[in-house]
Amino acid sequence: MDRKNCKIGVFDSGLGGVTVLKRLLKDLPYEEYIYYGDSGNAPYGSGKTKEEIQNLCTKIMDFLIENNCKVVVIACNTATVAALEYLKENYSIPIIGIIDSGAKIAIQNSSLKKVAVFSTEFTANSNAYKNTIQRYDKDFEVTQIACIEFCPMIEKGWETFDNNQEILEKYINKIPNNVDALVLGCTHYPIIGNYIKKKFNKIILDPAVGISFELKRLLENLNILNDNKIKKKPVFFTTGELDKFKPTAEKFLGEEIEIYRIPK
Repeated sequence: MDRKNCKIGVFDSGLGGVTVLKRLLKDLPYEEYIYYGDSGNAPYGSGKTKEEIQNLCTKIMDFLIENNCKVVVIACNTATVAALEYLKENYSIPIIGIIDSGAKIAIQNSSLKKVAVFSTEFTANSNAYKNTIQRYDKDFEVTQIACIEFCPMIEKGWETFDNNQEILEKYINKIPNNVDALVLGCTHYPIIGNYIKKKFNKIILDPAVGISFELKRLLENLNILNDNKIKKKPVFFTTGELDKFKPTAEKFLGEEIEIYRIPK
């Protein structure tokens, strides 16, 4: 089979990577996508070791390769931190993570060189954003804020929680006043992006913008960009509950999705 016609695999610990997929569908509409949301094993960012995350990601990679993927996008900051290099060592197909994209857009958009990063506990404790941003520009100040409650609340349905505004304000209040940009360093967080914008009126950055550009460049360089001008709907797989995943994903994407539940 011509590799140009093979699929692009996108995976996350749950719903979050749908925010990345939405951007990819906009910028690369003629690629065929498979999305794997590991909601049955979520969250990745709290209570799991690096090795546990690597094992989960290995299972996902095997599934995506079996389903004829030519490239895999890790649409999960925590999985990128824990498993990107490990997966690159163990698989021959190209794999793209999201941290580097987030770091680059932070540098491009913060004129004061002072940014905050909302992320999972695992990502914050790893100093991944701070280290990556400062590798490109050592003068940057990076405040990493672990938003422990966000992912479970988004997975279960943000609007169903009466205290969601109180929780959001708790983390917004941790952002230093001198910061001029906030990186949403977990792909779940753009799902509640409109709520965050109401509380934080400075620059809000979504790393999905950068990962879309990076994927396009990779496909072009490898000469595997799909040149069929036919749009195909992505197919979704989740290890979680369909009645939780499906409505949130459909609301964010603005269309009905084809989704299947698989064992976790």
